[in-house]
Amino acid sequence: MKKQTFFRRNGLSLVLLGLFLLFFSGQVLTGWYEFDDELAEHGTPTVSLASYLRTGHFIEITAENWESEFLQMAAFVLLTINLYQRGSSESKKLNGDEEVDRDPRGSKVRNAPWPVKRGGLWLGLYESSLSIALALLFLLSLLLHALGGSMLHNDELRMHHEPPETLWNYVASAQFWFESFQNWQSEFLALLVMVVMSIYLRQRGSPQSKPVDAPHSQTGE
Repeated sequence: MKKQTFFRRNGLSLVLLGLFLLFFSGQVLTGWYEFDDELAEHGTPTVSLASYLRTGHFIEITAENWESEFLQMAAFVLLTINLYQRGSSESKKLNGDEEVDRDPRGSKVRNAPWPVKRGGLWLGLYESSLSIALALLFLLSLLLHALGGSMLHNDELRMHHEPPETLWNYVASAQFWFESFQNWQSEFLALLVMVVMSIYLRQRGSPQSKPVDAPHSQTGE
């Protein structure tokens, strides 16, 4: 048996966190350089890195991407409750009961989470806590996208000596929805590709794939 080190127990989340911080740092630095270049082209004083993190340029592009990711995850969690895809490892089995459908009321699991033991309203919320949390993160990101996008849009208007617009005018504009739809469609395309490819393609050792020798018709992992 392999030694249960801290990294072995948490390696996936630690590596994902590291990759996030690496690429996020790259976004911040390159975004800062790009924004300062744009300011310089218009004869406007450039900003420090700390000031850049408060600009609409940074807030809008960051929230716009997070928004689409959280929408994708929330939608996939909810859609896979009642929708199926024959042969996909991303789908529940077409027939029979699944562990995830088990009613937790009256559970005898010793180390069950405390909402399960408490029951009532707490259990009702906990049963949907994953989709609720993802949906709230999506709405928060959408709000930040709107606020940051409005700030950026007004910065661009000021550079051209035009009067600023209200937040509502920006949210009602084609620009805001174009920014959202171009990201949303790509997220659902990625999900579609993953669901369909997992029918016919395999990755040995990955829980996102069926066993290599599993027939194409096998549904679920």
